[in-house]
Amino acid sequence: MSLKNAFCSAVGALFSIAHLAAAQVAIRPGEIWLDNQGQHIQAHGAGILKAGETFYWFGENRGRSLDPNQGHISCYASTNLADWTFRGNVLELSAPTNFGPQLVLERPKVFYNTPTKKYVMYFHMDDARYQMARVGVAVSDTVDGHYQFLKSLRPLGCQSRDIGQFVDDDGSAYLIFEDRPKGFHIAKLSEDYLTVEKDTCLFPEHLESGALVHYDGRYYVVGSHLSGWAANPNVYATAKSLAGPWSKFKDIAPPDKKTYGSQVTILWKITGEKTTAVIFMGDIWKPNTQWDSRYLWMPLEIHGEQMSLPAPAPWTLDIQTGAARFLELQPRPAPK
Repeated sequence: MSLKNAFCSAVGALFSIAHLAAAQVAIRPGEIWLDNQGQHIQAHGAGILKAGETFYWFGENRGRSLDPNQGHISCYASTNLADWTFRGNVLELSAPTNFGPQLVLERPKVFYNTPTKKYVMYFHMDDARYQMARVGVAVSDTVDGHYQFLKSLRPLGCQSRDIGQFVDDDGSAYLIFEDRPKGFHIAKLSEDYLTVEKDTCLFPEHLESGALVHYDGRYYVVGSHLSGWAANPNVYATAKSLAGPWSKFKDIAPPDKKTYGSQVTILWKITGEKTTAVIFMGDIWKPNTQWDSRYLWMPLEIHGEQMSLPAPAPWTLDIQTGAARFLELQPRPAPK
């Protein structure tokens, strides 16, 4: 090959890489994330559901113009996990009489129940003092339609605050919930998903905002310590079975980084044609300006029993192949 042809080939290769990067919108952890209307996405404490080829992101809408005495659950849609279209608030709920004037409605998680063809939403439902410690249940006939509130309950008669969700490869659905007196539950839902049927595992560790993924024959659970709105070193454990035995919990990132200022909300697996990516989805909370809270989504590094969360940096995801790629070698400064 002549020097001229080699140069042209190199330029062509660089152009192809640049074109590919341009075609895939970058996810930038910690930065303002705009929706199709140019507004900061308001979907905190996220739950993700895929229906067909579309991902639906449910979360707490903490917009400044909303009634603070109501709970608001928003829904966004995307085909690439980067560009999001606002589909509206799918649940707006006032506090029941015995809850007091202000309702806490957090961490919505939506499951699709195939036998009933219903979308079932679970969420942490509480009073302003966090003493009720319950989960709420709502249903809808469509994924992004109006969700009808059915009931609140204490799962298995236990306290429940920050929750997580998991659907195993066999379709079994689980609620993960924090029970301050007892520990950290992974509990199987009933066949219609409308109640919690039984404990699969109860950890004695006091952790919240549980997230779970099944990857390469192993289960990985991630939880956050109980420190309120303040970030802490999130930890993980692994097992070959949901019922255990589970490994000891270990830090998912350097402990002094406090999970890079974030708290886990869900782990999401993308199985592509060439590889599988597992995405850590977390919140960077700003308790005094909650509408400005940010998101930290990053591809995890997993090798056998080892899982780690890299330092935040812009990255892209190819949904078709499952490949996640970083755009910069050095991470940007942490968001203020």
